[in-house]
Amino acid sequence: MKVLVPNLGSTSLKYQLLDMEGERILARGKIERIGSDQAVVTSWDADGKATQTTSAIPHHRAAVELLNERLRGGAEPTGIDAVGFKAVHGGPRYRGSFIVDDELLAAMREFVPVAPVHNPVYIQAMRVFREVLPGVPMVAVFEPGFHVTIPDRAAVYGIPYEWTEKHGIRRYGFHGSSHRYISQRVPQLLHCSSEGMRLVSCHLGGSSSICAIQDGKSVDSSFGFSAQSGMEHAARAGDLDPFAVLYLMEKERLSAAEISQILCKKSGLLGISGVSSDLRDIEEASAKGNERAARAVDILVYEVKKYIGAFAAAMGGLDAIAFAGGIGENSWRVREAVCRDMEFLGIVIDAEMNHQSLSGDRLISSPRSNVALLVVYTNEEIVVARETVRVLTS
Repeated sequence: MKVLVPNLGSTSLKYQLLDMEGERILARGKIERIGSDQAVVTSWDADGKATQTTSAIPHHRAAVELLNERLRGGAEPTGIDAVGFKAVHGGPRYRGSFIVDDELLAAMREFVPVAPVHNPVYIQAMRVFREVLPGVPMVAVFEPGFHVTIPDRAAVYGIPYEWTEKHGIRRYGFHGSSHRYISQRVPQLLHCSSEGMRLVSCHLGGSSSICAIQDGKSVDSSFGFSAQSGMEHAARAGDLDPFAVLYLMEKERLSAAEISQILCKKSGLLGISGVSSDLRDIEEASAKGNERAARAVDILVYEVKKYIGAFAAAMGGLDAIAFAGGIGENSWRVREAVCRDMEFLGIVIDAEMNHQSLSGDRLISSPRSNVALLVVYTNEEIVVARETVRVLTS
């Protein structure tokens, strides 16, 4: 089965086409600056050869049509047997992987206020793909799916319980495809079983989350009811006292829509640093003496350390920590700072291994460390593709 996995942004479309017999990447690429006359189209073939062109792509439908034309055409047409989407929020009914239909889209629309950055883009994309590829089965792999194993003691909030039952207000957890991949990859790298393993998975990037994984299953997550919760993200606020929000709405005379926009797009590392939402820019500014930039980095590191300690307590110990995502994979400074002064938990990083500019999964813990420290290049696409095949063949 050949599964297309698109990754949608407001002005971009990235994709991988995978042949699930052998899990080979047949094609991958990206279309950037959608909505302009000079959209950039980049593609890599199965041998890794890249081609880049520019084209007028006024909207996402045109981008999908172009993608379909390229994948189906050419000297060796590849074809598309199924499409798998990394969906974000469908509420309590859709915590897993499901065929895309009208009821699923309606549930995603209902939760747009909870996922205002993600749900609208994917709702639009699912509609467009259904129109452009009629008859091709499509599956939504919802990010909370990996977290359905979180027990109620970690998932239920201190609110009237009828709100939990009636409206589904609870901890959902997100980045499920990434954390699922890490839960499977770490035991492979350590040549052991996931049974009995206590793992903290740190997906750090534009959006960041920490997941406690015990026996291969999610038992807690820094994310809560929405993808705006948990740690500070690139431009999203993370956890915030709800009464602070109410107070600010009154003081600044802000509507719900206005404060939602600020908390989603002008907060997090960007809001603290005042420099950028990109950690690379923030680290550079910090090195030049920018105090707010330095504070933003300190807060990010502190939050990761705090969750590691809390999840170690929740699991009764710790066997491994994995760093993934754009920051986790590439920032040796953040990894080093997170592991500093953590010897009391048996965490000792190998500074030389951590500093090396290597690509690929690797161990970065010292031989003296009781906890395995790893860098894992997460692969959400393969998880989405596997789930798509599972749903369509079950």
